[in-house]
Amino acid sequence: MRRATWYFDFVSPFSYLCLARLGELPRDVELEFRPVLFAGLLAHFGQKGPAEIDAKRRWTYRWCQWSAGRLGLPLRFPATHPFNPLHHLRLAIAARSQPAAVKRIFEALWTTGAEPADARQFDALCATLGVDPARVAEPEVKDALRRNTEQAAAAGVFGVPTFLADGELFWGVDSVDFLKAFLADRSLLASEEMRRLDALPVGARRRG
Repeated sequence: MRRATWYFDFVSPFSYLCLARLGELPRDVELEFRPVLFAGLLAHFGQKGPAEIDAKRRWTYRWCQWSAGRLGLPLRFPATHPFNPLHHLRLAIAARSQPAAVKRIFEALWTTGAEPADARQFDALCATLGVDPARVAEPEVKDALRRNTEQAAAAGVFGVPTFLADGELFWGVDSVDFLKAFLADRSLLASEEMRRLDALPVGARRRG
């Protein structure tokens, strides 16, 4: 059995779209679901998220809505976005990051148009998953999310969704085909040209 890790954040519509494509991976791949705080990754690498740039935000929302239709996937953006995903990420951890629980949380956020900060709806979601809402505030759960995010950043994970397989990162919903090709042929990233790209010199730097 081969193993891979899938890093995601519920705030990311790209993660929701990617969830629908996980079934395309080979059957002999055991996939670990690992929730991380996207904002923590952005802070670590000094980046802005797609929704923090107005033109990119509008394009992202349109592209995701179009892509969902192309996949035949129900998608209705939440009432507000971006939203604070901390409680939902901790809920996933409290539910042991089981795929069925993760899927249920994504669906609650990305198919209903509801307000993610609605405490009553969150409590109802906890009940559906059999998790006491108080559990998400326990230090053990908070520490697990913090550790997930720190370990992801240390591994070079800069965005979500990202796959980690055999020490290689595959970022974005559109990386699924790249990952499938790599899983079919591990020498894909060992070619002379790929190695040249890994060491390609920087010719100019933006002034900060």
